[in-house]
Order: sequence, then C-alpha cells, then structure tokens
Amino acid sequence: MVEVPTLTTERFTMRSLRRGDETAMFPTMADEQQSLYLTRPKFESEEELWGWFAAPDWPGRTWIAMDASGEVAGRFVAGPGHGGDDTHGPVFEIGYIVVMHRQGEGIARECSEALIAHLWTEGARKITAEVDTRNTPSVRLLESLGFTREAHFREHDATHIGMCDVYWYGKLRSE
Repeated sequence: MVEVPTLTTERFTMRSLRRGDETAMFPTMADEQQSLYLTRPKFESEEELWGWFAAPDWPGRTWIAMDASGEVAGRFVAGPGHGGDDTHGPVFEIGYIVVMHRQGEGIARECSEALIAHLWTEGARKITAEVDTRNTPSVRLLESLGFTREAHFREHDATHIGMCDVYWYGKLRSE
C-alpha cells in the first residue's frame, strides 16, 4: 500500500481513507445528480461505496478532507497517470468530489491546490485530470488551477448514461 501523508490547508486536514468515511460520503455518492459524471451509476449502499473506495487493486491514493470540527468535506485522489516512462518524473492523475451540502465553499480548489503542491514535492513532472465535457464546475476549476485542455475525446467513456465526451487536462511542473 502506498503511503498517504497528511496534508493541511487553511481550513482542512487531508488524511488517508478510513472505514466510516463511506458513511459521510454516501449521501453524495448515492445521489443521481451528484453521480452523473461517474462512469458508474449512483451507489446503492454504504458497503458498495466502501468496496469502491477501498478496492485493493486500485493503484492510487485517497485523501479525505475534514474541517476543524471533524466533518468530512470531500474525497481527493491521485493515481498513476498516462505519460510514458517516469525517467523525467512521474505523471499523476487527480480526481475529487465534495459532499453535496458543502459544494460552492471553495473546498475543491483549496484541497486540490494542496494535493497538487504535494505531488510536485514528490517529483511529479505532470498532473492530469479527465473530466466529462458537461461537468462545467469541474472544467472551470481545472482551468482556474492552471490546467491546459490538451484533448477532447469524443464518445470516449462508456458510462451508465451512455457514451460521453471527455476533456483531458494537464499541468506541467514547469508551468
């Protein structure tokens, strides 16, 4: 298992995934609208969500953002990205979801900035993100974080709502 160091921001502590986090995230992940841009349909149970969060074959890392009161605010991930060999530094792909009753508070921005800064310290040469083209809030976030839209893949992902187009974003360490 890859180490998940604790990260801190002005308002949040980002720690490794723990059993019980699925309970806090379930209302969001079980909501049809909130799950619209996942490649799978909404979750039907906390146990199903835990199985997805803690899948032993997933090679990435998960951070859970908690505020000062201990309330879970979101899930942030970094996994191996696509970018050839790691000769000049690894490529990571990031993802995020904020609990629905806390969206609009700048949580995704604050915690993504901390995650990106951490990945640079690990020697990343590039960070990527894949996003459904219809997910306007995520597109805006990535662009405001300095990511560049590198590709538009048409009918790229087969999802629970059919084929969807995706944008591929990248941010180079040198930028």
